[in-house]
Amino acid sequence: MMQLLRFILFFFPFLITAQQQTSKVDSLLQVQAVLVSYDSINTTSKSYKTDVFASYYSNKLNGRLTASGKRFNNTAYTAAHKKLPFGTQVKVTNPKNNKFVVVTITDRGPFSKGKEIDLTQRAFNEITHQKGLGVLKVDLEVLE
Repeated sequence: MMQLLRFILFFFPFLITAQQQTSKVDSLLQVQAVLVSYDSINTTSKSYKTDVFASYYSNKLNGRLTASGKRFNNTAYTAAHKKLPFGTQVKVTNPKNNKFVVVTITDRGPFSKGKEIDLTQRAFNEITHQKGLGVLKVDLEVLE
């Protein structure tokens, strides 16, 4: 893991120079996605809840502070949960198409009755089976 991190940090300035059309934020998110993917391969998971509802954040919350103190970014792979500790990595799977994302808990919520987790729009759109949905049934696994 440490070698991968050193490799990414060493080549990161070259990536930004080579991809002038891509913003720095997008480059950072690509690095984050690589690290999350690598971590998800080398971890074990524990089923947390199945057949629960997930929704996604509104764009108007972009840039605001989350309950953990981090700035909210709707293009990152983060989520809000009522009870899981901040920093917990959760694998969110759509059972209809078996697509999944790994998100990090950085906020509290959702506060709507019947919803278990709020995902960023990026994470939600990656696993949805039908564009235009606002709520999705998912399975949650806590990565250890």
